[in-house]
Amino acid sequence: MSTLANQLVLAERQDVARGIRLLLGRPLITERGDPAAFELIRRRQDLLAKWFDYNCGWQLVVEPRLGYARLFKIRALPEASRPARRLRSGKAPFDRRRYTLLCVVAAELLPAPVTTVGLLADRVVQACATDEALPPFDTAARSERMAFVDVLKLLESFGALLAVDGVTENFVDSAKAKVLYRVDATVLMRLLAAPVGPSRLAVPAEDVPLRFEELLRGSVRESRYGGADASDAQRNLGLRHSVLRRLLDDPVLHHDELGADELAYIGSPTGRQIVRRAAEQGGFVLEERADGLLLVDPDGIATDSRFPDDSATARVAALLLLDPLTAAPDGLTPEQLTVEANALLRRFPQWAKSYQSEDGAQRLAADAVRVLDDFGLVRRIGDRTVPRPAALRYRTTVTEGPAT
Repeated sequence: MSTLANQLVLAERQDVARGIRLLLGRPLITERGDPAAFELIRRRQDLLAKWFDYNCGWQLVVEPRLGYARLFKIRALPEASRPARRLRSGKAPFDRRRYTLLCVVAAELLPAPVTTVGLLADRVVQACATDEALPPFDTAARSERMAFVDVLKLLESFGALLAVDGVTENFVDSAKAKVLYRVDATVLMRLLAAPVGPSRLAVPAEDVPLRFEELLRGSVRESRYGGADASDAQRNLGLRHSVLRRLLDDPVLHHDELGADELAYIGSPTGRQIVRRAAEQGGFVLEERADGLLLVDPDGIATDSRFPDDSATARVAALLLLDPLTAAPDGLTPEQLTVEANALLRRFPQWAKSYQSEDGAQRLAADAVRVLDDFGLVRRIGDRTVPRPAALRYRTTVTEGPAT
């Protein structure tokens, strides 16, 4: 093979590896939002689509004319570790009210290629008033306008909504603010990744709270894997996809999180080979340990959230609390964690200002444990927070600077 051919093959492999990690980190990429990333995915779309289909069973849709690429990531068991977030300082997760408004706003945007913030708010008011299942929407309340703006900013970040004149945040201060939007209905319709649409699970509104978990599982049920009478081929396909989906979504995969069939699969020569090849093709470093598997992205491209990370007080506290946690194999109680958090607040009195209150240590401990739980570094057994093997990778050190 010629030198040029070798270079082309190497370039293709590097592009595919980068494209895989780009899409894992951002399953919706628009040409307007990231032209370079979109061009790479457009150029290698066939290879990327085949990789995701084979390894994960996820569909990749690339629309060059419409300027977007969408990876439909599905989990067999829905979980809430990656909520929609408010794109303001703190990036707090969406609450029930914002999720409700997100659904209503998306529905009201579909028929209108162009709209204004006022017209859209009026349509949402009317939609909520005519549906008994929805609480009323009152634009006179600042809290309601703030929730509405959080929804609009999220849709703007997805590329489903474009403010062509005016600033969305102005609506928080005044319901008379003027903002003109262009709606991308195609992107809007691609936001939902569930293989079974909610309309196909339609039940009376009063039954939804009672059957919510059942309906949620039904929305991600995939027929390709069969049921109780699944063939060997279907079972193997389901095992491959379930293991790699979890490994690519949550890079730490402990053996005790897997079922007996999944453990047997990754322990088999074929399973190990498939996992190793997928990691190599994606540009990851795979660590195979006695307690599980770990994927590392050396470039951090596939990472939607980082740890350690000093961007939030709770994440700093989470790292600092790992030392006492890993020193207690049986875990710590909420009271013991609160004592540790209180020691941190006393040690650094100018730090964590929002937690320097009577119940601050308790809140800081709870927020830090939530961070560690989301990253798979601890688990809760009864009332105790117990460190997982991956937590032992971290140690905090103190660096003494020059005397001032």
